[in-house]
Amino acid sequence: MATAKDNKTKETRQRVRIKIKAYDSKIIDQSVRTILDASERTGAEVAGPVPLPVEKKKFTVNRSTFVHKDARDQYEMRIHKRLLDIINPTAATVEALTNLNLPAGVDVEIKM
Repeated sequence: MATAKDNKTKETRQRVRIKIKAYDSKIIDQSVRTILDASERTGAEVAGPVPLPVEKKKFTVNRSTFVHKDARDQYEMRIHKRLLDIINPTAATVEALTNLNLPAGVDVEIKM
């Protein structure tokens, strides 16, 4: 015997998952706001943005040639990430997302 709860789980819910990466946190927040505004204008339901852990890449470089091994510089690159889910997108939502102008330095991955 099927219940109402089983019917809800069997429904096919379309979802567009957007993963955004950038080196600057201000730029990534600005681009997330742009994507949210565009998707809400078309009437899609949005889940997120979910801040993912910051990826830190560290590099150690010798200051001079091989003679002075103790003199080193350390550099760090931080990669900020956000995750957005757009639930039940319409054709207008997909069209609005493809026509967005996002700032330079923002990497966007879209999975349907």
